[in-house]
Amino acid sequence: MDSSHSDAGSYTDNLIGTLLAIFGNVLVSISLCIQKYSHLKLAGAKDPRTFYRTKTWWCGFILTCLGEGANFVSYAFAPLSLIAPLNAVSIVASSILGLLFLLEKSKTKDFLKRYGLSFFGCVLTIGAIYLFVTFGPNSHEQLKAENIVKHVVAWPVLLYLLVEIITFCLLLYFYKQHRANYLIIIVLLVSLLSSVTVITVKALSSMLVLTVRGTMQLNYPIFSVMLVCMVASVVFQARFLSQACKLFEPSLIASVNYILSTFFAIVAGAVFYLEFKSEDVLHICLFLLGSALCFLGVFLITKNRKNPQTFEPFVTMDMASGVPTIHDKGLVDFNGSFSYGTLVNEDGVARTTLPVKLDQPPIRSRSTDAARGPLDFKTN
Repeated sequence: MDSSHSDAGSYTDNLIGTLLAIFGNVLVSISLCIQKYSHLKLAGAKDPRTFYRTKTWWCGFILTCLGEGANFVSYAFAPLSLIAPLNAVSIVASSILGLLFLLEKSKTKDFLKRYGLSFFGCVLTIGAIYLFVTFGPNSHEQLKAENIVKHVVAWPVLLYLLVEIITFCLLLYFYKQHRANYLIIIVLLVSLLSSVTVITVKALSSMLVLTVRGTMQLNYPIFSVMLVCMVASVVFQARFLSQACKLFEPSLIASVNYILSTFFAIVAGAVFYLEFKSEDVLHICLFLLGSALCFLGVFLITKNRKNPQTFEPFVTMDMASGVPTIHDKGLVDFNGSFSYGTLVNEDGVARTTLPVKLDQPPIRSRSTDAARGPLDFKTN
């Protein structure tokens, strides 16, 4: 009877945590769309107001806080290995909203030809989410401060943290000293920090929920230690991600970061909280299969996303060689060293011509005029 009640309680907690995580990730994706709409509206209307003075942006910000709050609380009810992969819900929701907008703006045939792979990635990810949620770890421990301390001082956790610290220091050495600005190195640094973040978030969320229920947990030193570790890991993650965004495409970063961060989160949940201890081999294999399919789906979703190429005309001048000659047909002579704005971008836009008045004499370079002698400013 006790085991049946325990299983029922674990199933209920898992259901609550899963629903909270799905709800939170959907809210986050909607809030990001609302905030982006606010920025685009201000840019299109040439509104002099800043974005934080608009009601639309604040609406998106409030939804973001609610979504992240739901994600935070979900760690207290469900296993870490089950909640971490559900970040794919946010990617799928954002992709579906984007695909619906693009479907309204384009024909069905062109839409399927260009975005069919992303649509297939969404379908694959949704199926994978159902698979790893169904066969994910069902056992859930009520984490009090004493239990968290026992997990921290256990030898598998200490060994895991030692290996993680050594790996992080080696990657940081190559990144700083040898200028190894590779995507895999930067994202590995972020993912290692992310595993620390999810461990601390689960501990803090569990202690806060127990405190709200009447069991005070905030006066234990482990609460302060976990809080400091969480804040520090989040800050350094943001720094490394900002550096990665300067060097690589955001869609590629999102895909690789999700795969590696989720992988290390699952490993951290298995080692730190022993979430797969009572699971059989079949459930573990099906859970890993669902996670792998989810990784593939996220990769397909982000594969077609490319940054828009901003058009920036350029000017190169060589004052010693003079200025260009404008011919009677209105075309600039690009044979010289002076060129103004190659109005040809990657989309194949044709080069424009400069308007000239045919009744005016052509402009001659200074070097040619100097060779012919002084200019005659007399008029007829």
